[in-house]
Amino acid sequence: MTSFNNVTIIKKANVYFNGQVSSRTIQFSDGSEKTLGFMLPGEYKFNTDNKELMEILAGKLSLLLPDTDNWQTIQAGDSFEVPANSHFIVNVIENCDYCCSFLT
Repeated sequence: MTSFNNVTIIKKANVYFNGQVSSRTIQFSDGSEKTLGFMLPGEYKFNTDNKELMEILAGKLSLLLPDTDNWQTIQAGDSFEVPANSHFIVNVIENCDYCCSFLT
């Protein structure tokens, strides 16, 4: 999917890590939400409340998922899921454009 139709976009940005990561929230008519964001190079730890699907639209990063010691390389066109109530660490190698879907 390259576009979203009939959505509400929250104008206020979600800004993290001193502006190194930012996103905008998109709300769908069924109550679901996604964020569209951008990450500059650096290492970041994110906590999750809900299960998440992260789609990397552009760029490249290394990923460390919970309960693992193995870093994975993720790049444009790849995606990964993160369990609810956990965390993940990314080391952004190239500027990353992403879409995060909050799953139930």
